[in-house]
Amino acid sequence: MIALSLAAAIASAPLPSAFDAGWKGEKVCTLLYENARVRAARCVFPPGGGHERHFHAAHWGYIVAGGTMRITTAAGSVDRVLATGSNWWSDGIAWHEAVNIGTSTAVYVIVEPKT
Repeated sequence: MIALSLAAAIASAPLPSAFDAGWKGEKVCTLLYENARVRAARCVFPPGGGHERHFHAAHWGYIVAGGTMRITTAAGSVDRVLATGSNWWSDGIAWHEAVNIGTSTAVYVIVEPKT
């Protein structure tokens, strides 16, 4: 009974934002800039490193150094090769987690508008 209560508490705990989530107790994103309208962070994922389960507000992202990431959502896992110089827009993500399954360090910049 205690184990079920603990599992339920963990499952209902609020997720960290991408800026606050880490990997094995270590931060992976460093705040680069913040003001009243926007914030930006640099996130670094060495081979075997990742980003624990977290949510994203709406954001724009840019791949500074590409890599191969395994991204897991409620729909399952997908492996993505992310090319240096590519970018994306997202309206937000309820949750996902990622791990670098490649051999090179991947580096992203994430920019979130504060609206």
